[in-house]
Amino acid sequence: MLKRGSPLWIGLLALPWVLGGLWIAFGSAPSPPQREVIVYCALDRLYAQPILDRFTERTGITVRAKWDTEASKTTGLVKALLTEHERPRCDVFWNNEVSQTIRLADAGALDSYRSPSAVGIPDWARDPKDRWTGFAARARVLIVNEARVPKDARPTSVQDLADPRWRGQVGIAKPLFGTTATHAAVLFALNGPEPAIAFFESLKANRVVICAGNADVKDRVVAGELAFGWTDTDDAHLAMLAGEKIVVVFPDQGPEGKGTLLIPNSVAVIQGGPNPVEARALVDALLSAETEEALAAARSAQIPLRPGLERPSWIPKDLKALNVDWQAAGQAFGAARTYLDTRFLAPAEGK
Repeated sequence: MLKRGSPLWIGLLALPWVLGGLWIAFGSAPSPPQREVIVYCALDRLYAQPILDRFTERTGITVRAKWDTEASKTTGLVKALLTEHERPRCDVFWNNEVSQTIRLADAGALDSYRSPSAVGIPDWARDPKDRWTGFAARARVLIVNEARVPKDARPTSVQDLADPRWRGQVGIAKPLFGTTATHAAVLFALNGPEPAIAFFESLKANRVVICAGNADVKDRVVAGELAFGWTDTDDAHLAMLAGEKIVVVFPDQGPEGKGTLLIPNSVAVIQGGPNPVEARALVDALLSAETEEALAAARSAQIPLRPGLERPSWIPKDLKALNVDWQAAGQAFGAARTYLDTRFLAPAEGK
């Protein structure tokens, strides 16, 4: 019989506490926190999600994404990032254009980061202060309905949107959002406000049709509601894949032409974001040659910026690109948008 107070008796009394402590120490120890990165993404989810999923598979880092809408495009995400600037919730901004990324850089919302994965990306697609880097571009093109536009009458320049013979028969996306807004900013920066305004006033006089977005431009041209329209190569490619009777024109390619506008994606690290290490890992992945190749091979048919990477077969190998100062375009964005909102989109007098 064990005597009360003996060492063995005390040990047996203490055993449940010892076992409980071991269970706490080993059996219920909290798992290491799951690594994650938060990205605000303006590229269509159809194209971006496979890239993000592959990043998670390879790194184990969960990607939490916030997407834009077709109506507001990049503008809604940029407003959110500016609102959150003092207390950032986002780690990485993946934009499908550049001008509004520059707006964030100028507002002090972006951190400097030179990714080792960006080797080979040309200087024109890099911020001088390494606050953003461009990759995988779309071209701004004219999509033409073959049945409505004879071969000898096809447009060759964006200026043809103002040709009186096509009065009321051509369309553009609402130019307050997306790549059309960026294109407007580029024209303001490239030519100066007065020539850019004159161009848009000529479109208004020609009763250009304002569509909900680039996809809507494509759909109306395919349906024959419009003779041709101003859109992006990714939307034009979807029409081609569907077997629609359309022609894609890369404008301003002649000897006197200034070239077709290429609008790259851009990616940036948000200053003060909650997961800075994971943010840089995601940026490295997005700026890889593999990502450019994947976006080129996907339904988006995007154009790699690195020389030597394979382009979609229908993109001209000798494509003349418009020479763009992206910093100037970003700074012109506000003035361009103000004009477009208050004057270009205002009802014509007498209506």
